[in-house]
Amino acid sequence: MPKRSTNAITAWESLFRAQVTVLRQLNREFPGGELSFTEYDVLFNLSRQKDHRLRIRDLNRHLLLTQPSVSRMVDRLAARGVVRKESDPGDGRGTFVVLTEEGYALFRRVAVAHAASITRYVGGALSEEELEQLTILTEKLRAGVDPASTGRA
Repeated sequence: MPKRSTNAITAWESLFRAQVTVLRQLNREFPGGELSFTEYDVLFNLSRQKDHRLRIRDLNRHLLLTQPSVSRMVDRLAARGVVRKESDPGDGRGTFVVLTEEGYALFRRVAVAHAASITRYVGGALSEEELEQLTILTEKLRAGVDPASTGRA
């Protein structure tokens, strides 16, 4: 096997195993009393958008869930008043998911505790320069697979 292939496989396995290890710890410490980890991911992605809204099909691209699962989760979050669904005025078939003020407040409460865990396990293991380099490298990997993913999503 060529050295580049061996190095790519070794790097991928290392990245994958690190992600799994850290994610498991973050899941264990996640303050899940008000939101599940996947519900938080929906609110996180909406919170980073202009006007806190995304078309449901665009939200799907940011999540590691199937489209029917995302639709059901959005319906559950809407029933709780955390998000609302709006028709796309430019496309009657399209639906926007919008983070409500109540949903944003909930997201912020949970995010504080979750950020502390991320800082402890990611920030505690790497220097400032390494954190910056990791961000550059992972964004470069994403862009190599999907050029549309170069934004921080």
